[in-house]
Amino acid sequence: MSDLVTIKDKQFKPYISQQQISEAVKKIATSINNELKNDQPLFLVVLNGSFMFAADLLKEVSIPCEISFIKVASYHGTTSSGTVTELIGLSEDITGRTVIIVEDIVDTGITLEKLITVLKRKNVKQIKVATVLLKPDSYKKEFTIDYYGMKIPNDFVIGYGLDYDGLGRNLKEIYVLA
Repeated sequence: MSDLVTIKDKQFKPYISQQQISEAVKKIATSINNELKNDQPLFLVVLNGSFMFAADLLKEVSIPCEISFIKVASYHGTTSSGTVTELIGLSEDITGRTVIIVEDIVDTGITLEKLITVLKRKNVKQIKVATVLLKPDSYKKEFTIDYYGMKIPNDFVIGYGLDYDGLGRNLKEIYVLA
């Protein structure tokens, strides 16, 4: 892994390697392939942060599936704003479908709660959640996180799609605030 990375006014140190991320993604895909082998799920990718995870995950998913994207925002700087603004909506008819929400990180669960509420109104068959990172100390919602790569402490991380004010998403590894 690389050395310290400076983004704007903050320094970040290496935290999770590219290999660890890859292993976590493969673990998630294997679970999905096994559990949903008789289904044809729709992967609903939450942009912007989940783009890298979604690309890597779908390369490992071997069952028939579709992918769609939704964009929401709940972060400002290094903290969750507590509000969710839906920017780009879902255009597909998802009635009776299994939907897998693809998130880069599950932190407070505010974004997830909003998405699940919207999806339930659309009469989906079932909703699953897949995330690379889960912060169990921050997550206070009741929804099950079906597939996760790693649990991490309540630290601010960047890289592999995660950002600090829009920067750092392109890093191959995950870094933590130094």
